[in-house]
Amino acid sequence: YAMLLSLIFLIVLVAAIVGFVFRHEIKTNFESNLELALKNYNVTADRHSEAVDTIQRTLHCCGVQNYSDWERTEYFSQRGIPQSCCRSQNDCSEEDLKDPNKAKLKVFVDGCFFLVTSTMESKMSVVAGISFGIACFQLIGIILSCCLSRYITNNQYEMV
Repeated sequence: YAMLLSLIFLIVLVAAIVGFVFRHEIKTNFESNLELALKNYNVTADRHSEAVDTIQRTLHCCGVQNYSDWERTEYFSQRGIPQSCCRSQNDCSEEDLKDPNKAKLKVFVDGCFFLVTSTMESKMSVVAGISFGIACFQLIGIILSCCLSRYITNNQYEMV
């Protein structure tokens, strides 16, 4: 049991270290994937387009760096900026969303990349605290299982 807990503890420790060391690569990868999702955004509800819409609605943002990122997409040339960028769904017409100057007044102007990364970084302290607490319980379990093993082994020798 102590060996199993030690193995799990080491796996969690390695995962935490790798995540911390490669956090900048994770940010860069997320940014490039978000840009790719915007480029391939379409009306048919595929999972990438749904994810972009969910992020924009939830975090009240639009585009990667700002709303003007949509101007470089094929979707913009056909339909304008997506409805998920609108501040108020009732006040956004398709004509307004096709004109960047009018759209600036109707959509969220902040980009999603900064908001997503700052939200993740703000939650990291909570995740780190919970992980540290679980690691402490695992270490206590390892120590107690080793003590129990020694106690059982010592008692068996005394009985003989």
